[in-house]
Amino acid sequence: MISVSFIFFGFCSAIALLLTSYVVYHVTIAPRFNPLRKLAGPPLNGPLHNHMSPVLDPFRSPRTHAAYVEKYGRNVRIRGLGPWDERLLPLDPVSVAHVLKNSTIYEKPWQSRRLITSLIGCGMLAAEGHVHKRQRRVAIPAFSIQNMRALVPLVFSKGEELKDKWMNMSQAVKEENVASEKQNSGQVEIDICHWISRATFDVIGLAGFDYNFNAIQNESDELFAAYKEMFEIAVSQGDAVRTVLGIYFPILNNLFPDERAKTVHRCQETIRRVAGKLVQQKKSRIIDGQNSGSAYTGKDLLSLLLKSNIATDLPSDQRISDEDILHNINTFMFAGSDTTSLALTWTFLLLAKHPDLQTRLRTELLSIVPTTPISRLSSEEIESLHNTLQNLPYLNNVCRESLRLVPPVHSSLRVATQDDEIPVSYPVHLSDGTISEQKSISVSKGSFVHVPVEAFNLDKGMWGPNAWDFDPDRWDHLSEDVLSLPGLYSNLLTFSAGPRSCIGMRFSMIEMKTFLYILLTTFSFAETDKRIYKANVVLTRPYVSGQFKKGSQCPLIVTPLESIATS
Repeated sequence: MISVSFIFFGFCSAIALLLTSYVVYHVTIAPRFNPLRKLAGPPLNGPLHNHMSPVLDPFRSPRTHAAYVEKYGRNVRIRGLGPWDERLLPLDPVSVAHVLKNSTIYEKPWQSRRLITSLIGCGMLAAEGHVHKRQRRVAIPAFSIQNMRALVPLVFSKGEELKDKWMNMSQAVKEENVASEKQNSGQVEIDICHWISRATFDVIGLAGFDYNFNAIQNESDELFAAYKEMFEIAVSQGDAVRTVLGIYFPILNNLFPDERAKTVHRCQETIRRVAGKLVQQKKSRIIDGQNSGSAYTGKDLLSLLLKSNIATDLPSDQRISDEDILHNINTFMFAGSDTTSLALTWTFLLLAKHPDLQTRLRTELLSIVPTTPISRLSSEEIESLHNTLQNLPYLNNVCRESLRLVPPVHSSLRVATQDDEIPVSYPVHLSDGTISEQKSISVSKGSFVHVPVEAFNLDKGMWGPNAWDFDPDRWDHLSEDVLSLPGLYSNLLTFSAGPRSCIGMRFSMIEMKTFLYILLTTFSFAETDKRIYKANVVLTRPYVSGQFKKGSQCPLIVTPLESIATS
């Protein structure tokens, strides 16, 4: 008995020693040999200090990035979550282009993938390698130019519905003012962020899987409530420390679930039940259509995804499972509603801050308004109107400038899956104070690379001294430096770049331009006396000062143009 206990104790001691040695090596020894330590970087105030807050906080990050470039050059070493976590912060366009282009060498870290998967499953946002390639190959046909154009009438109809809702809200205020003998202006304070989010949910619900959330009218639909609660409450209102612990020790959420974990689980059950049923219904219709010789004509992304997945020219080993289909629908819901609604929200806020530019854009938009109301236009006429709309020069400039100034995705993280040499186009500042003319930077396997989306969009060295200002006219005279920047859309990193760039960029721009057209030709927008600030909570979101716990808000004064004309 003693010998058995002794053996067991020895075994446990050996395991403990191995674990301790592993931790000590990776925390104290391995970092000393990390080639990134040769790079210049900001100082640390202690062994547990890091640079995450000034780099990630959009209130501080523009000044932080500018100071880093001035002091440490365009490839900077920063400290992550611990002394073992030396990261590369590349502000050199050649370096960033290399990282984003080589997506098999620089993947999303397992920590990011685990967090995303725990919320919306392993869709294209979380998948890597051959899994991501297979999912994207199946999805690409659904996002073709032809299929996106087919969704234009749907986006217009939801824009009109939102316009009518706001007009009703304005009319209600008018009637209240008349009853109380107040000035009858029709002005109404509207939380733009909240209402546009409801509208984009409606759009992606119908465009995504032909499901009408009816969110503009009310928020009672259980599937809408599940998505909304999971995206807003569980993500933006969760405890940061508990979230990190849940990533590294997921068993915590099973054994000791907090309110966030309970909310996510409850929402996921609803999504699996309702959305999973929709997937099976769509799949049955498509198969029945094939068997009957009368093809199912659904134009929603789910139908197109399912059709692409069972296409005869797609090898069986390249097809994805029904579970993957559902995960990607969840991904479309998150990426297609949240990011676009935030982009629109920031655009309306910027236009409210610059009424002269708002008037200039409205004048351009009013010049193409048809004599027939949109509600009575045919699908072909709406598509023709949209073709004219997407080519309006000042509207293009405003959209690009807004997406440059406040990209919904503040930054992204990649991890090197192998040792690599990252090319550079600027001199490299080293930790010993010297400046090297070397042509590349060595990166070890396992090192993090922080891709600073916002920093590139606001870089004064590229965009000029007014890079932090809202100036749509800058797009009429771009410098050669800007034209050389990487990016899927207009030399911006807003939609990323390379093989993992945003697959839904075209659809997002359709939504953005259509909503701007419909709402700006009907209403004017002005600031309230509430201070709006930016916070990086998964995405760059607006909050009212002192009201963070209430979630994302962006209240603006909305006035019907007809009220302005008659006042």
